[in-house]
Amino acid sequence: MPGGAGKFLMERKRVSASNIRAVGYDAGRQLLEIEFSSGSVVQYSGVSPEVHRRFLGSPSPGSFYQDQIEENFPSKRVR
Repeated sequence: MPGGAGKFLMERKRVSASNIRAVGYDAGRQLLEIEFSSGSVVQYSGVSPEVHRRFLGSPSPGSFYQDQIEENFPSKRVR
């Protein structure tokens, strides 16, 4: 792993949502990372590329997150 820090850093894209600041995705690991406006970061595992695409393309990412992601995928808070 580059840097040898043992931590995986994911590039995130900013999104227009009141409670979500940015979203990152690793298709190979099917790992979705969400940075919230509060500063916390949560990773969701098992997220398909299709769900990620629909999430980023949604007119309301915050609502999509609540309806399609929040309770449907295992999560781990990383910050």
